[in-house]
Amino acid sequence: MAGKAIRARGVVQGVGFRPAIWHLARRCGLTGEVWNDGEGVMIHAFGNAEALERFIARIPRELPPLARLDALECRDLNQAAPDEFRIVASRRDGIATPIAADAATCPECLADIADPTNRRYRYPFTNCTHCGPRLSIVRAVPYDRANTSMAAFAMCPDCQREYDDPADRRFHAQANCCPVCGPSLWLEAAENSSEPACGATGSETRMVPFAPSLSKAAGDNSRFQVKPLMHRPAQHQRLDAKASAPDLGSMDDVIRQTAELLRQGRIVAIKGLGGFHLACDATNAAAVDSLRQRKRRYAKPFALMARDLAMVHRFAAADAAENLALQDRAAPIVLLRARGEALAGGVAPGDAKLGFMLPYTPLHTLLMQELHDPILLTSGNVSDEPQCTDNDDARQKLAGIADFFLLHERDIVNRLDDSVARQMDGEIRLLRRARGYAPQALPLPPGFEQAAPVLAMGAELKNSFCLLRPGQAVVSQHIGDLENAAVQTDYRHAIELYRQLHGFRPERVAIDLHPGYLSSQYGQSLAAAQGLPCLTVQHHHAHLAACLAEHGVALDAPPVLAAIFDGLGMGENGELWGGEFLLGDYRSFTRLGHFQPIALPGGGQAMREPWRNAYAQLRHYLVWDELLAEFGNLPFLQGLANKPLATLDTMIAKNLNAPRCSSVGRWFDAFAAALDLHAERADYEGQAAIALENLAAAAFAGQIPYPDSWCPEQTCGISILNWRGLWLAVLDDLQHQRPKPQIAARIHHSLADATVAVMAQLSQTHAVDTCVLSGGVFQNRLLLEIVADQLRERGKTVLIPRRYPANDGGLALGQATIAAANVSLD
Repeated sequence: MAGKAIRARGVVQGVGFRPAIWHLARRCGLTGEVWNDGEGVMIHAFGNAEALERFIARIPRELPPLARLDALECRDLNQAAPDEFRIVASRRDGIATPIAADAATCPECLADIADPTNRRYRYPFTNCTHCGPRLSIVRAVPYDRANTSMAAFAMCPDCQREYDDPADRRFHAQANCCPVCGPSLWLEAAENSSEPACGATGSETRMVPFAPSLSKAAGDNSRFQVKPLMHRPAQHQRLDAKASAPDLGSMDDVIRQTAELLRQGRIVAIKGLGGFHLACDATNAAAVDSLRQRKRRYAKPFALMARDLAMVHRFAAADAAENLALQDRAAPIVLLRARGEALAGGVAPGDAKLGFMLPYTPLHTLLMQELHDPILLTSGNVSDEPQCTDNDDARQKLAGIADFFLLHERDIVNRLDDSVARQMDGEIRLLRRARGYAPQALPLPPGFEQAAPVLAMGAELKNSFCLLRPGQAVVSQHIGDLENAAVQTDYRHAIELYRQLHGFRPERVAIDLHPGYLSSQYGQSLAAAQGLPCLTVQHHHAHLAACLAEHGVALDAPPVLAAIFDGLGMGENGELWGGEFLLGDYRSFTRLGHFQPIALPGGGQAMREPWRNAYAQLRHYLVWDELLAEFGNLPFLQGLANKPLATLDTMIAKNLNAPRCSSVGRWFDAFAAALDLHAERADYEGQAAIALENLAAAAFAGQIPYPDSWCPEQTCGISILNWRGLWLAVLDDLQHQRPKPQIAARIHHSLADATVAVMAQLSQTHAVDTCVLSGGVFQNRLLLEIVADQLRERGKTVLIPRRYPANDGGLALGQATIAAANVSLD
């Protein structure tokens, strides 16, 4: 009889990996043991050589749904074999194995809640080792129930038997619970409303009939009266589960009441998996408009939840890949092309896309089964603030927004926004990486096996941070915009939690080059407090490196070309960059070209008022009086005449709050303003550019670039793109009243033409055939696909972010790999 010691590394704890090994070993006729430890899972297996070989080969093919195997290492084992295969106690000797991401309800649990004979029938907190909460409930490691928010709920005997049985899929499922011993659900009216609270536990359900549904057109704000089912349960009151078991029928009534409230046009704050959401009927224009006003989110599209794919297809087009993304266990919001039946106009004003997700918890599943139309499901917060996670906090902050609160008493320990994805260039690509993906680790490419631990702080907007250690990087969930004080607090808490969860002690800190970023300032203070070196990383170099790391490009690989287009980032000498052509690798980069730097009159104000960018571009490229003489009858130019142009001229001439910037984001804003798209004000970042993309999509096929729309000017060996020709062509088309969708399409084609031409020329000059496309601007599907296609037609290998956002949400990964790569250069 032979023996093997088998080390499994990856996402192998808390996901049913040991029971899967137990089952597989028994089927292969082996004896031995399996246990968790600080490095992952260790297996000692004994049997004949053929059975052992078959067993090892089958491990990667028979992983449980949430497991990810990064490495399987084997060595011979010379010791006595036990008489059976057992799961034995964990051995805690360090922390090196990751916690799994939260996962959508698995098919088996969906079957449980649909089966009237099952004890979890219609129970809204059903889960197992294949699904349910993970990061959202964990407080510390090891990932045991005592270190999660489920510690407040003592398992009943039935749940404990499942938890202790290796043959059960709930073996060591830390969130395991049932109606007898788990969280309960109740409904409350907002304190500023006249409705009494509704609750759910063992008391009798008593309520008067609901009033007739609100008219979707009229938006009647009349109230109806509901008698309370009971007072809301005190937090963590049921450690003696049997003594106060909730009545499942009452929770079911609460779900049905919530569905009726939504049908009647009410706004309900729902406590979900990683935070609160605000929900209303997505077909009810009055309800949607009311939510926009109360939340103070006046234009940005809202997310939607549909019961199933059939409901999604009533309102949006989805191909096979998009359907799979919707059904993925991460359950992201997927941006789809709107078509078919219409939703309320306020769901996604001016946008041709709809962001749909499917139910990812039993609570959402049961609620959507009661509804015939999608619901709007947006973050439970006031605009720009972080999503609420605590019941009392939500009652206070959302009282002026929500009419009712659907609550439970399982604490959300870690805030997780919904992830967002879009199919572009034939792949589903993440635009926001959060619930369902974080904190999955990325195995790093060859050369990083012995990398020194790095804490990378990320950017100012769309922040995430990164923990890099030998061989892998852990990028946090989307944290948000650090300009908000509450988000900063959340950021600091999350960094400390991740460090504790991973036993992480950085040897250096990496920050963005911009000294004004709050992430940079906090990184400097952490480094100083711990006596660590602090490395500043150029923004666009970090975008490049993040893409290389995701695609597994080795540390010692030759440099690549990159087009990095975004809003802005600080350059090497304090300038503002944003339209960059780079040659680089992890260790260094060279700037080979960029867009013409144009003033941002008003600084941050220019980012909110696109007309300022349009004026600055026109003023730079053209003589203003001559421009007015030829095109002065254009409404756009007539509108500029009413602006304080003399003041802007002084600001630009004297460089007073008018920094020059090569940003492609501001370039898009300028042309959007010329086409009267949000010229006066952009209500959210990228709104004008998104509107230009939507407009162009209607006429994109068959259009060609404007001739002579751009030209490269050489300065000190760097190519600078001049766009005077494009401005003249666009103004001429506007003068001749050519269709604006056609103009928008030709603007996109002209930008793509310039990008491909510059990349092709640089590729030939520097003998480099691998090209990176990254930065937030490349979330423009039209631009990304035409540039990528044309580069491939020229024989280039094109690398584009997919698992990590091309925007600043992926920046920390690049910072971390650059810092690790440069340790040897210190």
